[in-house]
Amino acid sequence: MTVGIIVAVVGSVAFALAAVLQSMAAAWHARDNAIAAAEGRKCDTKPQPSLRSTLRTMMKWPFLIGLALDVVGFAATIVSAKLIPLFLSQSIIAARLVVTALLAMVMLHLALRTRDWIAGTVVIIALVVLAIGAGSEGRVNDDWMHWATVVAGVVLFGLGLVLMRVLHSHIASITGLVAGALFGVMAVASRVLHGLSPFDLGQMLTDPALYALAFSGLSGFYLFTVALQTGSVNGAAAALVVGETVLPGAIGILLLGDTIRDGWVIPTGIAFAVAVIGGVVVSSSSAVAAVETGEAAAFHEPRPPQLEKASSDA
Repeated sequence: MTVGIIVAVVGSVAFALAAVLQSMAAAWHARDNAIAAAEGRKCDTKPQPSLRSTLRTMMKWPFLIGLALDVVGFAATIVSAKLIPLFLSQSIIAARLVVTALLAMVMLHLALRTRDWIAGTVVIIALVVLAIGAGSEGRVNDDWMHWATVVAGVVLFGLGLVLMRVLHSHIASITGLVAGALFGVMAVASRVLHGLSPFDLGQMLTDPALYALAFSGLSGFYLFTVALQTGSVNGAAAALVVGETVLPGAIGILLLGDTIRDGWVIPTGIAFAVAVIGGVVVSSSSAVAAVETGEAAAFHEPRPPQLEKASSDA
């Protein structure tokens, strides 16, 4: 249990640090682009991110380190899903927004409101209660579950694409919710995946859950990225928290055999609800929104002298 909790915490911190570093890279690219425009050099003038601007952002060292940390986060998600109940592992992973807000305050000098501090503290307390009340991870692993994760991943991704086209409002929240559900499917696929312990590459490569895990993780990442660009960042982040905690948590208890310690059902249920609600509240933080949109680093990055000169000449 302890090892699984530690792994989940490492994953949560890795995801949060990755988000902050990638935000810095995006802000630095925007700064460089603004300098180029002020100097009359070739720059990206499109209002939406282009392939060229995306590639330039990805080449900056904070983004590359962030990408490596994302890999660590996904690996930690997979391992922790095997070691502890999904309602606990996914709640800890979702708490990355709390860590993101704290890192934004420390690394990017963004201010947190009193509400953010209260919500973050409540989430941490709720996670402690969840850790105390969690029983053993489930051992139920029927063959149909492996194929079910494949079907669920494909259906959810297709649903997300359709909703993006037909909806005219709340697109970010709905897409964020579907993205969170896909991350939940990834966690379920991680739990049922054969060949991890003991390690057996041949068995793993022939397990449909492996491909469901990869597809759900990548498609969830894609949909959440789209959600951040199509509407309310806070709405997308809040919906993500709900999707990636409630779905796998329920499946873990109802189908996979995750348990709660005797006498802790009510406290654990309350703590789980509080952790989800607290995560939703933290997602409304301006610091989290700034990090997710790549604007955070711009708030503390010194104004380039080229831009100062351009402004004074105007």
